[in-house]
Amino acid sequence: MTDSSPSLLLARATRRLTTGGIPTPAADARMLLCEALDVQPAKLILVSSVSPADEARFTKMVDRRRSGEPIQYIVGHAWFRGLRLEVGPGVFIPRLETELVTEYAVDEARRLVTTGASPRVIDLCAGTGAIALSVASEVPGARVSAVELDEAALIWTRRNLANSRVELFAGDALEVPRDGRRFDVVVTNPPYLRRVDASAIPADVTNHEPGVALFSGDDGLDLPRRLIDRAAKLLVPGGLFVMEHDDTHCTALTEAMAMTEQWDEIADHDDLSGRPRFVTARRRCKDRCYG
Repeated sequence: MTDSSPSLLLARATRRLTTGGIPTPAADARMLLCEALDVQPAKLILVSSVSPADEARFTKMVDRRRSGEPIQYIVGHAWFRGLRLEVGPGVFIPRLETELVTEYAVDEARRLVTTGASPRVIDLCAGTGAIALSVASEVPGARVSAVELDEAALIWTRRNLANSRVELFAGDALEVPRDGRRFDVVVTNPPYLRRVDASAIPADVTNHEPGVALFSGDDGLDLPRRLIDRAAKLLVPGGLFVMEHDDTHCTALTEAMAMTEQWDEIADHDDLSGRPRFVTARRRCKDRCYG
């Protein structure tokens, strides 16, 4: 068997992915070929031919993608705010929308560091650990913790946080940590999809990513509502709460927070596509303690 050219392999793979209904066939084919050849995308143009062994590996990867498996699971990693995170079956793949959620936590931690503080930040429902690791990487002065319950997800959380400064708690975000400590920032991207909407969600999500990280009851608000009270218990007075949510949850969550009398400065924020995506608020205190 003779070596094949990258352009020929890319053309064939793009056609196969197109007929398989993959929404970004050319981009996916290129990413998979780079992974099969272990080359950076910018250097793919320098590859003149592909060996039969590498072609066979590439073909298997294309077949997996054509069947609907997420490309991040196939290549084994995902990028998040410049971090290369290991991902695979059992863990939710971090999305671009969550980068903006993380930015609010990063900015608050940075603000506190400039005042001479060593802010405590905790990421609830951590999954890959993307949020916690981003804060720890971007704000060296912060003390960062993460909480994850699901055993399958914890495999990936532990891998990604292994050489970081992040303290990992394996347990229920509604219960741990149990030592009474308080935090300056609580940030979370919890499961928030409605089970009744499962049939409308792309199959490559529902067939492969863990349901425990996707769905939260019939209205998607089971866990988010409980996290509002949990965050209030974890935060110091004036501490910041940041929570991602479904684009239909803006009113329900802001009203729920307003009714507790535990929060000030409740605000909802859009994602980059203009859809309501996350809520922020400060733990109420008697005096203005976070100016």
